[in-house]
Order: sequence, then C-alpha cells, then structure tokens
Amino acid sequence: MSGMKKFLYICIFSLLPVLACATVRGVNVRVDDVALSADSVRLGDSLSTSSPKEDEPLISYSMTAKEYTIAGIEVSGAETYDKAVLIGYSKLRVGDKIKVPGEQITKAVKRFWKQGLFSDAKIYAEKISGDKVWLKIELEQRERISEINISGVKEKKKEDILGAIELKKNGIVTPNLISRTKEAIKKHLSGDGYRNAEVDINTRNDQNRKGFVVVNIDIDRRDKVKVHRIYMSGLDQMKESKVKRGMKKTKEKKLVNFFKSKKFIDAEYANDKGLAIEKFNEFGFRDARLLSDSVVEYKENRVDVYMHFEEGRKYYFRNINWVGNTIYSSDVLTAALGIKKGDVYNQKLLNSRLFSDDDAMSNLYLDNGYLFFNVEPVETKVEGDSIDLEMRIYEGQQAVINNVVIKGNNAIYENVIRRELRTKPGELFSKTNLQRSARELAATGHFNPEKMDIRPEPNPENGTVDIVYNLEQKKNDQVELSFGYGPSTGVTGSVGLRFTNFSIKNIFNKSAYRPLPQGDGQNLSLSFSTNGKYYTSASIGFTEPWLGGNRPTSLSTSLYWSRQSGVNSRYYSDNYYNNALYDNTSYSAYSAAVDRNKYIMTMGASVGIGKRLDWPDDYFSLYWELSYRHYTLHDWDMLEMSYGSANNLSISATWSRNSVDNPYYARRGSKLSLMLQLTPPYSLFKDNTRINSLVDRYRAGSPKEEFRGLAEDEYQEMQQDLFRWVEYYKTEFKMQTFTPLSSNQKLVLMTRAEYGFLGYYDSYRRSPFERYYVGGDGMTGSSYTYAQTAIKVRGYGNGDLTPRDAYSSKYAGNIYSRLSLELRYPLMLETATTIYVLGFTDAGNSWRDFSDFNPFDLKRSAGLGVRIFLPMIGLIGVDWGYGFDLSKSMGGGHNFHFVIGQEF
Repeated sequence: MSGMKKFLYICIFSLLPVLACATVRGVNVRVDDVALSADSVRLGDSLSTSSPKEDEPLISYSMTAKEYTIAGIEVSGAETYDKAVLIGYSKLRVGDKIKVPGEQITKAVKRFWKQGLFSDAKIYAEKISGDKVWLKIELEQRERISEINISGVKEKKKEDILGAIELKKNGIVTPNLISRTKEAIKKHLSGDGYRNAEVDINTRNDQNRKGFVVVNIDIDRRDKVKVHRIYMSGLDQMKESKVKRGMKKTKEKKLVNFFKSKKFIDAEYANDKGLAIEKFNEFGFRDARLLSDSVVEYKENRVDVYMHFEEGRKYYFRNINWVGNTIYSSDVLTAALGIKKGDVYNQKLLNSRLFSDDDAMSNLYLDNGYLFFNVEPVETKVEGDSIDLEMRIYEGQQAVINNVVIKGNNAIYENVIRRELRTKPGELFSKTNLQRSARELAATGHFNPEKMDIRPEPNPENGTVDIVYNLEQKKNDQVELSFGYGPSTGVTGSVGLRFTNFSIKNIFNKSAYRPLPQGDGQNLSLSFSTNGKYYTSASIGFTEPWLGGNRPTSLSTSLYWSRQSGVNSRYYSDNYYNNALYDNTSYSAYSAAVDRNKYIMTMGASVGIGKRLDWPDDYFSLYWELSYRHYTLHDWDMLEMSYGSANNLSISATWSRNSVDNPYYARRGSKLSLMLQLTPPYSLFKDNTRINSLVDRYRAGSPKEEFRGLAEDEYQEMQQDLFRWVEYYKTEFKMQTFTPLSSNQKLVLMTRAEYGFLGYYDSYRRSPFERYYVGGDGMTGSSYTYAQTAIKVRGYGNGDLTPRDAYSSKYAGNIYSRLSLELRYPLMLETATTIYVLGFTDAGNSWRDFSDFNPFDLKRSAGLGVRIFLPMIGLIGVDWGYGFDLSKSMGGGHNFHFVIGQEF
C-alpha cells in the first residue's frame, strides 16, 4: 500500500507542468529591494495561460530543456552604465551554449542583484530561431545621490555627521540605507546629549542629472537631555555622594557639579555604571553589584536615573606573602608596597602601588634592569571580612639596552638629542631614566611633549631591549612682533627673534641655513623696541647649552643698550608710567612732551656659566654670572640719581631646581631658585667724610628747594661720588609648584611664592638701581628694564605698590613679597598651538626698609586670563584683574594686563 502511494505521488507531480499548460514568452526574474537568498528568486511575473503572440517565442516549462546558442545580447534600462560592462557582469557571452529553461539565466540575474546597483533585473528571450536565441537584459537601476543637504545643525556638525553615515555622493540610495542613516544620525546626536533629536530624510529627483536624486536631511535636535536627579538605593555603609563622584560623566544638576556637564549620554552612562562599581571596590566592597537601573523621563529634556545596588560585605587586607623573590627580601617589598594588614581592601590602590605610582613597588625591579619582571596578586584565602594575598613574582633576567633609535627628527643633529638622553646602549634598563629622558627632551622645546611616544622593545631571547623614541618636531623658533599703548608713552612697537636651534659652527655652511645656520641646539636671541621719541632699546644674547659638547655646562653671553627720554619741564606727571601728561594749564599733545635733553642711557654686557648638579638630586643646577652695566643720566628725575654716570659691576650665583614636566603647559613638578648678587664694597676702601656730610645736609634740607639746600655743583658732586660705582647685595627666593587636580591631569593648580631684598654696605650709598618696581603687568618696557626690576601683581597699575623715598620721593622698593595661585585648564594642546585659560589670585607688596616689612600686609587681587602659545610668536596672553586693597584713583579696581613673550 505504501509503494502504491509513492507511485501515485510521482505520477501527479510529473503531470503538474502539463496540467498548468504553462507557456511564457521569456524568462522573467524580479529582484525586490529586500535581501533575497539564492533560492528565493521568484519566477512567474510573466507566466501566462493565454495564447502567445505570433512574434513571441514559446518556451514550455512542461517540456525538457533545450540547448541554444546565444546569437545576440541587448541591454536596456541602464543608460549610465557601459553596456559591455553590464554584459560582462552577466557572464553570458555571444556564442555560449545555454539551456532554456536552465540555471544560467537564473544565475545571471542573481549576479546583477549582488551588485546592489539595480532594483529590478529581467532577461527575455527576444527571438528564437532554430538552435539560436537572442537575449535582452532589462534592468532598472537604483538612483544615485548627486547632493546631500543637511539642515538644523552648524557647519562643523554637518561635517561630523557626513563622516558618520553611509550615504555618500554618487552612491546608491535604498530605503534600507535611508533607515540606517536615520538611526546613525540619532546615535551621533545622542552622543552630544541630544537624546530626543528627530531626523527626517527625503529625496527628490535631480533635474539636471538623470538617474540622480538630491537627499535632504532635516534635523531637529531639540534641547539637550540632562540629568535631573540620580536616585540610589541599597546603600547601607557606602555614602551616596562617593558613588556619584565615581561616575565621571553622568552628573545631576547640583551646585557641586556647576563646572561639570550634566548631559545624559547613553554610552557614557553605561561606562559610569562600571565606574560606580569600581568606587565600591575602592572602599572594600569587592562584591558590590548593580542589581537594576532605569532612566525615566522627568520632563521633556530632563531624565531621572534610578540605580539599585547590593553592597555586599566590606573586606580588609590580612596577610600578604611574597613568592618567587630572590633579589629583594619580602620585608623590602612589603615596605615598598605600602599596604598594611587591616587596611581596607582596595584593588585599585593595590594595582597603583604595584605598577603605576611614581614610587610603585615594581620600580625597584624596573629601575634595576628587570624589564621582564612581573607580579601577579592572587587571593589565596577569604575568611570572614579578611583576604590573604600571595604575590607571585617572576623576576626574569636583567635587560641591557641594545639600540637607541630616534625617529621623527629632521632638523637637529642627532648628537644634540642623544646628549639629553639617560638611556645609553650597554647600560641596564631603567624606567626612571626613560621617564627622565622624556622630560629632558620636552624641556629642549624642540619636540611636542603631547605626541612623544617612547617604546621599549624587549628581546627576551637575548636579554636586551631596544629603546625607540618616536618624536614629533615642534617649531620652537619665535618671531615676536608686538605693539603696546600707554597714555604716557604712546605707541611702542617691538620685534624679537629667538632661534633655539642655532649653530655657530655652521655660519660658513650654506646648506645649514634655514634661514640661519641650524642644528646644534644653541640659542640666539635679538630684540629691538621703540616708540620713536621716548624709548629705544636693543639686545642680543647667545647660549651654548653644552659647552664643549660633552658635559651639560652652559655658556651664556648678552649685550644690551637702551635710551629713555624725559618730559619737558613744562609738563608734569603724577605717575609717569600710568597717567597722561598734563600741561600746567591745559592738556597738551603727546609729541610736545618729549625732552631729548632729559634721558637715561644704559649699556651692558654679561657672561654666565651654568652647570647641572648631582646633589641633592640631578634636577639642581648652579649658574654664575658676571655682569657690567653703565648708566648715563642727564636731568633724569625718575631715580634718586639725576646727573652723571654710574657703573654696576656685579657677580651673581643662582642655585635652582627645575622638575617641571612640560615647558608649555606644566602639569606636575616644581621650580625653585635662590639667587645672591653682589658688588664689591667700594665704600670700605676710601674716605667718605666729605660726601657723607653733603648727604646729611641734603637730607636735612627743605624739599621745596631745588637741591634741598645744596649748590648745584655740590649736588652733582655728591651724586657722582655716591654712585660712580654702585654697591649693593641682593637676594631673591622664587618657588613655583604644579599639581594636577583631575584624573586626566588637565586641571592644574599653580602656586607661586617670591621674596626679594636689596641690601647695602653703607646707608649713605643705597643703590638707586636694581630696586623693585611692584604692581601691574611687569612689562614697563622703559628705563626700568635695566635700572629696576619689575614685579607683577595683577589687578593694580604699574608701580602702584612701590613705596617712595622719604627724601627724594623717588621709587624705593628695596624689599618685595609676592604670592599667587592659578587654576589652569587647557583648551588646546596641539603641536602648533597651546591655549589655556586661568583664574588667579595674587597678593604682593614692597617696602623700603626692614623696619617697614610686614609679610601679612599684602595687597590682594583676583581675576581671569588666557594664554596662547604659537611656535613663531611665543607666549601671548591677557589678564583681567581686580585689586581689592587700593582705590581706583590709587591704581586698584579693574585693570587689564597684557603678557607678551613671557609666562606670568
């Protein structure tokens, strides 16, 4: 019976084609816009049971397939494509033998579908004659994109969106692609906080290009979605505030988060959930879990976040055992680890103490050549709330440096770079030396510290390591062009050239000129400034950082000259450098105020030797300088000396330490300097009786008299004898620290403290030069450049914190103190540009004598500023400060300060 059923089924299915009486005029395969498998290609759009037309060939599917030879192939419906190429896609060629009906036609249609260029493909048998067949390929090509228009966002965001989507000019467009594009744009906008953005995409035919469409993308971003509140439950011992601080990007709207983004971004929230658990782990809750969470709309652009935790038990470190250590004892390793029995179990702290801290335990090995060292902490026992750890150490062999490879340098002689490195072939590998080498390279200013990539490439087979320095050249030469305006000095222009890769030995080597001879890392600086009438100065300086090329001993030399003219006697100025010039009866033109017969002229030269020290550590250096300055004055009423000439021969020693990690935007480290400068005590070697008596008469005289009771020749004799050879001693202490306040080390706190004192050997001969001119921006750019030292205290006018001499009413700042705090944040840290903003508080003052000195009597100020470092310009910036402790008429209140070519 079963065999009979099978026989009947075979008969029925064999007769179905005949019963259907299926006749077609050709083969018609239609490919829809949806993805079809090879087996799902549908036949039958042209199946017909009606009688065929006389000119149409009959193909009966009820009969056995017949073999034909292709006599011709035509293509229609794809005007933008080459017909020969399309025929090639089909892999049907004139002269080929095919079976009709047969699979060759079906495969040809599938090939067109796989190209993704056509929405419909049909192949007809246009004519059959004998054993020959003429085929026609009829295609319907997909539309291509001629233009993409985006509305609703700014131009920069349009570029970002175009880079994030699949739609491209000249690409095909399908409903599926448009749908994916919508989702991609929404996801992209959600990453910026626009979680509720709406996207509409429509197309229209391009009237100028057949087969092309214009795609219009309309975006309605709506308001950014922000976090209203974060609700946490399940917390017993753990404080909610600590968990919330652990979440870096998902912040609720509260005062403590005023400077932080409150945007809600799904991807960042997903990451913050992991960070929240890590915060639990830091406090010993190693089993903490997030059981559930949800994001609920509070209102249209606000969401509430609900998080339910399970804290678990709080754990503590108990026994820590070391295994595999032979170089260092367990006691030494435990002391270096710094974790004691009973401390809260903190996996993050454990990893930091093992690997990442500056004084991490692993540094004991890594600084002694054990590059292949590894340690694996394993929990061996968990009992109650206590955890025992076993530190499994693999010490390995010591690694010797084989090759030191420098890449990315194309302007400096390689020996100039190598002399700064602490990693030498043949020496044992040291992590500290590697880090110090990076710092020294950054300090040269020739390479971008943000892009510096230093890679140890170990070779375990032979116990060596290659050190590869991947550097990015940074243009460090500077051309400083600046203009300034002061109501009493008018417009002042200056130009400065600073070449940091100068090579004096290549002066006669034309190939080394770019535009000056380069390659040896020497410094050459030239500057010139003038306002035409009042002030002109020029200087040149040269520094060889490695005298002789073998040791870090520097040689510095400089020459300088300046001339400052005074004001005509018809004019007076209450504060020459801050206030406009007034006539005795009316305002007067600036050009009429200059008096070329009143002037101070300064000429000078200096030579210095600097040496790096090994004690107390190798961040210290000692710098000795011998300098000479000659002053010529005529009727100059800004200093205690008005006529004659003065000579200033001094020697100074500066003991300093500099461990700052980056000269352009320091994140960590400090600067410290202690300077002593002195001249010979000339007054000890001559009889001063007559001159001292003249000084006593002068001080006792009436200030209403021109020379306070002295004859003019006596006055000039007194000044010339007192200051022919200036005598003094000077000490200064300066300190700066840089501390990162954020985990990404971008937010940095800078602190500064400075103290200075100008002393004397003889009270009759207190130097009118080298005094402190305190207040303002410290960039007076006049005779004070060499005659006095300008000290910046923002928020006040230039010199407003400088006391006056009781007898001469001239500036007499012999002691100063300055304190500063700056909070800095970078906006751009690129090879070509460094930009950061800052908020500051300053406090400073100056005094004439120690009897007046009060370290707590400081004039306070606060303000904001910005700094921009450009390779060919240098550092420029502007500060706005408000001085709290002087009235506006005295120089306090609102003040703007400009910074050019120097850091405050």
